[in-house]
Parts: sequence; C-alpha cells; structure tokens
Amino acid sequence: MDTPIAIAPKNGAANATGEHVGSLSSGAVAPTPICVAEATLGRHLARRLVQAGVSDVFAVPGDFNLTLLDHLIDEPGLRVVGCCNELNAGYAADGYARSRGVGACAVTFTVGGLSVLNAIAGAYSENLPVICIVGGPNSNDYGTNRILHHTIGLPDFSQELRCFQNVTCYQAVVNNLEDAHELIDTAISTALKESKPVYISISCNLPAIPHPTFSREPVPFFLAPRVSNQMGLEAAVGGHGGILEQSSEAGHEHHNLSLINNGGYTIEVEIHDGPYNVIKNWNYTGLVDAIHNGEGKCWTAKVRCEEELKEVIGKATGEKKDCLCFIEVIVHKR
Repeated sequence: MDTPIAIAPKNGAANATGEHVGSLSSGAVAPTPICVAEATLGRHLARRLVQAGVSDVFAVPGDFNLTLLDHLIDEPGLRVVGCCNELNAGYAADGYARSRGVGACAVTFTVGGLSVLNAIAGAYSENLPVICIVGGPNSNDYGTNRILHHTIGLPDFSQELRCFQNVTCYQAVVNNLEDAHELIDTAISTALKESKPVYISISCNLPAIPHPTFSREPVPFFLAPRVSNQMGLEAAVGGHGGILEQSSEAGHEHHNLSLINNGGYTIEVEIHDGPYNVIKNWNYTGLVDAIHNGEGKCWTAKVRCEEELKEVIGKATGEKKDCLCFIEVIVHKR
C-alpha cells in the first residue's frame, strides 16, 4: 500500500505541505526494481528524477557533489550535461522546465549554491519546477563548528539554506539515511504540485550508501491536473492565434535569427543619459563561426540601414534559405 510522502522531516529543514502529493504525468518513467545492495541514496535520487520526467541534469562539479554525479551518470535514461558555471546550469534547467515541464541542476555547496541562486529566483518568479540539487557537507561535520573550504568562513552551515528559503517552495537537507527517501520524494512532488523550484542538499558522504528504504518501489505521485481559465484561454487564442500561426509557418520555412544591436541601454538613455549606458560591443556575427561545429550551413550579415536590411532579408529567404541565417541589425540609439 502506498504511503504518504509529504511528511514533517526529522531534520526540520523543509517546509512540508502536509498533503498527500504525488504521481506524475503520462511522461513519467516507471523505474525498474533494484536489489538492496544497489539501493543507494544517489541511485534513488536518480531514479526519482527519471520518473519525474527529467532526462538531463545540468551540472557543475565540485568536491561536495562528485560521488552524487557518479550515480546520476550511471542511471539509465539520465544524462549529466556539464556547464561552465552554476548560473548557466540554473538557467539551462529553467529553459528545460519551460520545455519539458520540470528541470534539474546539480551544483556544489555554498560556492555553487550561491552562484546558481539568481537563476533559481528567476524560476520561482516564473512558476517553474526546477529541482536544485546541492552536494552538501559531510554528515559528520554537522554540529562540529568546523569551517569548511569554499564557504563564507563561518561554522554555521545554514547560510545557503537560508538564501534558498526565499526562492524555493520546499527545502530538504538530507544528512542522514533514515528520512532521505521521504525528503527527496516530498521535495520532487512539491515542486511539481506547486510549480516552483525546490532545494535538495545531499551530504557528500551519503550518495553511495545503501538503505532498505531505497529498494522499495517509489511512492506514486498523485497530482491533480491544472485547471485553465477557459474564458481567458479563448480570448488569448482568438486574439493571437493568427499571429502564432504565421510565425510558426515562417519558422518552418526559414531559420533566421536577428539580433538588434542598440549599443547599450536605450531605456536608461531616455531616463538618465550617461557614459555608463554605453557597453562594449562584441563581434556578434563572429559568434556563429565560433560555435559552428562544421555540420550544416551558416550565413551571417550586418546591416545599418533599411536598404541593407531589405537586401539581406531577400538573400536570407532566397539563395541562403537552406542556411542558418544570423542577421545583426545595428540601430541608432535615438
């Protein structure tokens, strides 16, 4: 018989909803049973992510999350995508949640958590279920008053947690195995139910340790479908359906990207002009060549007047229609 997964956690780090929340959409993946020896904390978290519909976790490694990343990599159906910094990982998970319904990122303690914080705050304001996984301190370090590396130099390990409490709907600090199963399940289901980010901290010495609770079948998620505002939906479709249809057709015919280069902060110029409103420009069209992997065709152009723009659009929709066309439009500030 299924058991409730929204419980009051023993370590007091999370804010449980007190409701029975749970199983997912039709995209959920049924996990395969595993033996007790393989039923580790890291494996359980990985299985739950896959079941929730996550197939890519955007990660930045650090010594607090390396063992956890090993377990995420080993999980069938789950891919760890390395990112150059935590903020990028957070925004990648943000975009993934917009496209797939739920996203996940994995970073290291404090130096990584504080770096990803701004992206998680954005996901919170946009009502996106992003599961932020942080490799936390060794469970034996809690209560020792030790000062850890890559932190702000205080023996209190809760600074990161206090920051995330303001931009997530649930926080789970997993520093023992007894309640890890319930904390992880509650965090993921709460993210899906509330459509908000959640924070899961996993002590770095725990991911490879098995526990009997991880070998049992995961508790099903039971999530009520979201109810749309029918009148608002009809108005939106009626008002913008034609525009969306035209845009969709244009997108299927040509692959054109336009960048409007105004050389700085135009709104601020109107409010209060000054040299700080002018930014150092990049060679934006050069980005296409820099990231092109040699597959497919690319074409770039810069335009500075209406006549050049008409000519370039004609070329992009004509002889270059089979290319990815990147057009930089340089506009006047006023």
